[in-house]
This record gives sequence, structure tokens and C-alpha cells, in this order.
Amino acid sequence: MTTYIFPGQGSQCKGMGGSLFSEFPEFTKKADDILGYSIQSLCLDDPLQQLGKTQYTQPALYIVNALSYFKKKREALKEPAFVMGHSLGEYSALLAARVFDFETGLRLVKKRGELMSKASGGAMAAIIGLKAEDIQTILDKNRPLNVSIANHNTRTQIVISGLKEDVLRAQQLCEQAGAMLVVPLNVSGAFHSPYMSYAQKEFELFLKGFQFNTPSIPIISNYTARPYGTENISENISRQITHPVRWTESVFYVLKTGEQEFEEIGPGSVLMSLVQRIKNGT
Repeated sequence: MTTYIFPGQGSQCKGMGGSLFSEFPEFTKKADDILGYSIQSLCLDDPLQQLGKTQYTQPALYIVNALSYFKKKREALKEPAFVMGHSLGEYSALLAARVFDFETGLRLVKKRGELMSKASGGAMAAIIGLKAEDIQTILDKNRPLNVSIANHNTRTQIVISGLKEDVLRAQQLCEQAGAMLVVPLNVSGAFHSPYMSYAQKEFELFLKGFQFNTPSIPIISNYTARPYGTENISENISRQITHPVRWTESVFYVLKTGEQEFEEIGPGSVLMSLVQRIKNGT
């Protein structure tokens, strides 16, 4: 069997979705009604250059992931053994596991994007060539450097997050320590760090207005790197905002069950590349 993996913010691109909007007109209309603008126009043409802005990126990716999944579901003979998503992509995994319907997921993602877009003064950077424990040692030795690890993408591809000036200093320290490459990310906030605590608290309040279903397919949580339980859905998706994405550990969890096949559902192939590197131990 296969594990479906859904990409998150960073995988967006102009033209994504292609013919999916015309293939699923009922969902496209529902999305337009909830968002108040044309999702097809945003994804295919991006006339106002908004696709890269968090409050637009997150709903757009959720919708394209969802439509990609609906198309895959038409073609697939069996359901996947597991589903998992990277950061925002976890909402697509929750949809695939029937925790909520398309419209509910979009309302959640719309609110999440709005809250996270309010963050300013933060920065993120990908550190290539150093292990998480080495980066953590660097950060611990250089307190009060307010930087934390945000994404464990592979054993040697780690994303850091924090105040802009602190992230810049941490980048320099990682380069001095032997990092092969340091890549600043095009974000305005310190996502997946304690600096997103305001967004997390507001999102927790928002979640109180929703009820969720028991997952029909095991979902591997970014927050715990283990399958969702029946009672911790709100906790998982709210704490994800301020805690690191444990992608490497999540992939290893699936691999240890004997499942070896993964399929990326949505735009791009970034996650498949990460899975292959994790399998290779890099």
C-alpha cells in the first residue's frame, strides 16, 4: 500500500491546479463563496501577485491539494495505508481521512492563514549539511539568540525560525560550523516557533466552534510524529503552529511499519525528494 503525502507552503506556483478547477466545478464554486474571490484566477493567473502572501497561499494550496486528492481518489483502487502532510499540508491529510469536509477544512485554513499573516519581524532559513543536534548545540551556546528549529525536513536539512536579526546571526554561525548551504526563506513570520503563540491562542479559540470526526485513515501528526488519536485533533493542529514539523521522524515511523511507498498529492515533488533523502539517511 501507499502513504499519501501533501505539500505545504513553499510548494505554491502560478499555474498550479491546471484543469482541476473545471474538473471539480462544485468545489471550485464552494471555495469562491467561502473566500470571496476566484481561486481559479488566483492559482492560474495571480493577477494581483497575491499567491505568495500567506493569507492567500494557504487556502490556495489546501484547495489544489484537495482537488488533486479527489482526482486521485477517482482513480485509486484502494485507500492509502497512511496520510500525512507537511505543515499546512496536514489539513489535506485530515480531509483525506474524513476528519472534516472540504468546506470546513477551507474555513480552518483561511483563518490559519489570516492569523499567521499578521506576524512580522520574523524570518526562517534552511540549513543544509548540519544535523539538528549540531544546530541545537550552536543555538544553545549562543543564547540569548532567540532562534528555534522549525522543520526537521531530513537528517541534514533543517529549517530555523526566529526574529530576523537572530536568524541572520544563526545563519552565520551555521556557515562557520560547516553548513553546506544556507537558504533564507521568503516568509514574513517566524512560523513553527514560540513567536507564533498569539496565532496559536487565537486559533485555539476558533477551533472551539468545530467538531471533528474520528480519522478513517491513520494520520501522522507533525506535532507528535505519531498517528492522531481520536481526542487530540484540535491539540495537534493548534500546537503545530508553534512547534516544529517533525517530518523526518514521521517518515521513519511509517517506514518502520513496513510501508515503503509514498505518493505526493498536490503541486510539485518537494516532499518526495525529502522522503528519498530520508530513506538514504541524508
